[in-house]
Amino acid sequence: MSDVLSGFRDPDVARHLIDELHRLTIAPCKLMEVCGTHTMAIAKNGLREVMPDTVTLLSGPGCPVCVTANAEIDLAIEIGRQPDVILTTFGDMMKVPGSYSSLSREKADGRDVRIVYSPLDSLTTAEKNPDKHVVFLGVGFETTAPAVALTIREASRRGLENWSALSLHKTVPAALEALVNDPEVQINGFILPGHVSTIIGVEPYRFLAEKYGVPCVITGFEPVDVLQGVYMLAKQLADGRAEVEIGYKRAVMPEGNPSAVAAIEEVFEATDAEWRGIGVIPGTGLMVREEFAHYDARMRIPVTPPEPREIKGCQCGDVLRGVVLPYECKLFGKGCTPEHPIGPCMVSSEGSCAAYYRYTDYGRA
Repeated sequence: MSDVLSGFRDPDVARHLIDELHRLTIAPCKLMEVCGTHTMAIAKNGLREVMPDTVTLLSGPGCPVCVTANAEIDLAIEIGRQPDVILTTFGDMMKVPGSYSSLSREKADGRDVRIVYSPLDSLTTAEKNPDKHVVFLGVGFETTAPAVALTIREASRRGLENWSALSLHKTVPAALEALVNDPEVQINGFILPGHVSTIIGVEPYRFLAEKYGVPCVITGFEPVDVLQGVYMLAKQLADGRAEVEIGYKRAVMPEGNPSAVAAIEEVFEATDAEWRGIGVIPGTGLMVREEFAHYDARMRIPVTPPEPREIKGCQCGDVLRGVVLPYECKLFGKGCTPEHPIGPCMVSSEGSCAAYYRYTDYGRA
């Protein structure tokens, strides 16, 4: 354990939390983190190695790149193939495979696909290219949705005629309900995402504790934050409680960020969304409201993508549900590596397969 703790900013605090965790008397439990940054923090800092035998840490659908379904990527690619379209996206989407191609492959084939660092950058691209139609690919959870909503409002204010957004955004709480109801998973507690929770606060998760009796803790991203979150979950289980607690009070308020939520609700409305590995979950997507339909790429550039297909042998969907661990996929570390990724869980820097490959012995086998 000393080797694991040597890299901690405050090893004594970490050691105390680990000792307290080991003193608790609890039945074997599965605790799932649903944030890609938590996934990386757990793997990078060897936190699984210091857990008691009764605690298993699972990675869930916390990476927005990873949960983007093949059909959605195929849609973005088909839009990008249309004449006079410039497709703008964050860099982490470039290598994510769809059914038949990826954005990086499309760019290599001559499509105009550009990386931007904020949605507002795509507005600048539209202003500089008035003879093109610029599409921003909006991917992410409640964390990124407010910025895209505000960008749509800004496009409307500027009267931009050659810009639109393809919203593939998803919302987290109902996806957790789908996991709780999945008989293959059997989750006993959730390490809730810190970034998402800064936006939506506590209330949207409360049903998990009250309806399903599943303890939840919102945690930060330092190793000690995660350890504290695991301890708080284990303590709830030991006490026979099920609550939604905040272990990240320096950033998360119970009410979240009402202004950001208001921006989302003004521009978007709920729709069904497909999650890789889970399927269609009602009400977890965000579609552009009719009032802003002029800035909805689905309306402005209607296309018919090819029939989607899954990647043969890739078990990314099962990894995202916590049904299998990354190294249990037959492609892991063989055909699928960060240098030559096959599935999105290895593509994304926050993917659980990439985390296992980089920071565990399974990646060095």
